[in-house]
Amino acid sequence: MTETPQKVPILKVTTPHGPSTRALGFWMCTALVVGNMIGSGVFMLPASLAPYGWNAVFGWLLTIGGALCLAVVFAGLAREFPKAGGPYAYTQEAFGPLVGFMVAWSYWISLWVGNAAIATGAVSYLSAIFPAIAQVPGMHLLVTLGAVWLLVGVNIAGARLAGGVQVATTVLKLLPLAAVAGLAFWVIGRDGGATLTPFRPADIHPGAITAAGALTLWALLGLESATVPAGKVVDPVRTIPRATLTGTVFTGLIYLLVCSAVVLLTPADALKVSNAPLADFVSLHWGGDAGKVLALFAAISAFGALNGWVLLQGEMPYAMAKGGVFPAFLAKESARGAPVRAHLLSAGFLTVLVLMNYAKSMADLFTFIALVATTASLFAYLACALAALKLQATRRIAPTLGLTLIALLAGVYSVWTLVGAGGQAVLLGLGLLAIGAPFYWLTRGKGHNSAHPDESRDPS
Repeated sequence: MTETPQKVPILKVTTPHGPSTRALGFWMCTALVVGNMIGSGVFMLPASLAPYGWNAVFGWLLTIGGALCLAVVFAGLAREFPKAGGPYAYTQEAFGPLVGFMVAWSYWISLWVGNAAIATGAVSYLSAIFPAIAQVPGMHLLVTLGAVWLLVGVNIAGARLAGGVQVATTVLKLLPLAAVAGLAFWVIGRDGGATLTPFRPADIHPGAITAAGALTLWALLGLESATVPAGKVVDPVRTIPRATLTGTVFTGLIYLLVCSAVVLLTPADALKVSNAPLADFVSLHWGGDAGKVLALFAAISAFGALNGWVLLQGEMPYAMAKGGVFPAFLAKESARGAPVRAHLLSAGFLTVLVLMNYAKSMADLFTFIALVATTASLFAYLACALAALKLQATRRIAPTLGLTLIALLAGVYSVWTLVGAGGQAVLLGLGLLAIGAPFYWLTRGKGHNSAHPDESRDPS
């Protein structure tokens, strides 16, 4: 017996002045996309990519191409279905509630797992300024979880405050990246190619490019960020596609320039063990306290990204509950329009994950969690590419040759990156995905339906 797909409701924001105020415009949505992508990745990935040398550059080029294909797919889907939930809404429209739930489950996992990596990156850079964070046992755990719960509080206060924090931190995080890019050009201009890692064609291997590509995608996760809180977006049909494409192109170019410069201009042996690779790059070529200043901005960058992702990790289970595929109590909002219960649940899982990995170093913890989060996201990305093809085939979306070809490329890219992530990360991702199935059947079996708009708000 087949189930009739339920419509995913467009969420409304309620403020103390009344309902239906949409808080996120084009610039806030673009800041959400750019701010979520430019987080800890650009500041931590050079250490993870150090062993790959020039293979990492080719990995970046393929990743940026794949990310642009995915961005076009999300932009096309957002135009037709400007609904809260993003990947969940699109796959449910195409394949029904079960597939929609599994995609939403994997995407939600990628959110709070990824937030653990982002928080770790922020604290890792703070340790360059305050060494006690890395030296005192347990201190990095306390600071990491403190940052997470502080931003949970900001997001519970409402989307407008969270959006304002996002714009401010996005502007601040671009300053150190501009400084690194300028320093790289200055070093190359001063020394020519002598300081660059030599390019030897014999060192370029498809397997190394694929492995590097899986890591580089971590830095571009978030290209779909503007699609998730669609109910809080001004004119979502126009705003979400524009913000998605603008943010992806802008961020991809920054990453290619900055990360490649650091990998190719820093000795690999020193880079791969660094807790703050961009700060060490600046200290190496500039000297003085410049590295500590950059480390401070890097921590602000990761803090800003964490703010945006905390917004999404609360919105996703809330949208699932509104769609009737997650416990109905998670569909409750506060008087400020914030899904408080969904935020607390997601932050609780994040806290457990960080505590379970207490023994890992900050660099090892970042690399491991980044791969798991990337794998979980890829399941959602692949499903959205297939959804775009299915919705065109069934005429739910007007079919076009361009979107069909790009969706095919996005699907191929997603599979390629899953291969690059490695067996351990993929198996763990599949295991986490399988855990979701009982929750779906339990929720459906208890007869949970979409929360009625009038019943989904706490009086507090």
